[in-house]
Amino acid sequence: MNSRIDHTVGVIGSGLAGLASACTLAARGYKVTVFEKNEWLGGKAAQLDLDGFRFDMGPTILTVPSVLKRIFNEAGREMKDYLDLVPLDPQWRCFYEDGSVLDLRKRVEDMKATLEEFSAVSRDASNYDRFIDYSKRLHEISDKFFFWRSVGGIPDTFELGGTFQPSVLRDLMDMRMGRSVAGTVRSFIKDERVAQMLDHFTQYVGSSPEASPAVLCSIAHMQVSEGVWYPMKGTRAVPEALVKLGRELGIEYRTGEKVRHVATGGGRVRGIETETGERHEFDTVVSNCDAVRTYDELIGKGLKKPFRSWKYEPACSGVVLYLGLKQRYDHLEHHNFVFSEDPEEEFRAIYQDGQPAPDPTCYVAAPSKTEPAVAPEGGEAMYILVHTPHLRPHHNWERMFPKYRQVILDKMKHCAGCDDIEDRIVCESALTPQDIHDRYHVLNGAIYGLASHGKFNGAFKPANRSPHLDGLYLAGGAAHPGPGMPMVMMSGWIAADSVDEDVRGPEAVRAPVAEMEEVAV
Repeated sequence: MNSRIDHTVGVIGSGLAGLASACTLAARGYKVTVFEKNEWLGGKAAQLDLDGFRFDMGPTILTVPSVLKRIFNEAGREMKDYLDLVPLDPQWRCFYEDGSVLDLRKRVEDMKATLEEFSAVSRDASNYDRFIDYSKRLHEISDKFFFWRSVGGIPDTFELGGTFQPSVLRDLMDMRMGRSVAGTVRSFIKDERVAQMLDHFTQYVGSSPEASPAVLCSIAHMQVSEGVWYPMKGTRAVPEALVKLGRELGIEYRTGEKVRHVATGGGRVRGIETETGERHEFDTVVSNCDAVRTYDELIGKGLKKPFRSWKYEPACSGVVLYLGLKQRYDHLEHHNFVFSEDPEEEFRAIYQDGQPAPDPTCYVAAPSKTEPAVAPEGGEAMYILVHTPHLRPHHNWERMFPKYRQVILDKMKHCAGCDDIEDRIVCESALTPQDIHDRYHVLNGAIYGLASHGKFNGAFKPANRSPHLDGLYLAGGAAHPGPGMPMVMMSGWIAADSVDEDVRGPEAVRAPVAEMEEVAV
């Protein structure tokens, strides 16, 4: 840990990215204050306690834990002293309309053996191996050009003149720019059910696989290589661990204080102003708020060059059901996907027509399999997420919700083998896109920030180091590298590292990531 640096940082928002950024900065010696409008810290990674049932309200799938471990390593701490992570295998269980069931296994050899029995397409098992090899190649390219640095577009990924090097040109060719995730998956896998399972890695980023760039196929290898983990006491344990670390590092957390304005002057940040009118001077500000709303609502005037918010599309939103069941379903795994019969119809409804899909895919978490304490004995704290369009002017979710709740429960009955689910419900709660918009102050209720649509530029989000205002840095799902638990925490680390580099100079910061010791869980 570095000695104290005479440089103050204000962090707006305490989502996972804000907490990660704050901890990294404090570990490197900065004086950090975090402002959170809610009474709890952790943003969407909140928890609901209801009649003896405990639900994670937001993210439920933890992958790439090495990102989180790196943040603890910044402070010279061991992650295992703060979190108890349990590996899950199978990682998912998939249910299809034709009655078939497919488990996603961590080990490639186990998955190949599963596909030998499952798929009528004889080459799908060996082609799965090839797909993972290709995903690994994309992961390596992402580590080289995309991850662990502030990136806002293609020019940021290469050093001047780098594109003329043969090795870089090979990397560009391998990225299949102009190809979609869906098209790339189907160039390897012919069984539509298996392809549908692999498509859903892009659901971590809330985007359509038909419109997302092929480079996002790299997510498959990230999950295969590091696994899927469950933090005991739920994913809420992750922000709680980061808050504990932050308190040890001297971070000041101010809850119930909404920031209404980022003060500027001379093309740079000067501080922040809260809703009560209180002014706080800071040398640097890290915003964990939605990037578009940060520029348009918290700053507005005062930018040294305009931010073009129209370039960015909100990702999808969702309906979440929190169902307290008096009896668990033993045939469910911890994580499950209950797939739509026609994914093209589903994605067209959500992403093009702006309407809830008539036959949706349900993501279902049934955590009592791993941690029985989430529910009274024998029960289940079931979490069901269905993606929906982000909010449109014609949406009235108070009116729409009852009917769509029934669509979801009917899907669980006839496709997931939960015939008597309504009889087992003893308590429940829910979030709609309108609730998500109001509760988390995200753009149009978009759970995952900004969509990753566009076969060439879809992977790019606003850069962590703002080119529009000196001293402003962005972290979260609506900033580079995008949404999902590991990516938002990486976003926080990048924002903090960018601050450190700008304050102390690139030669003074820690060794580049490529030279750091491999982080193993």
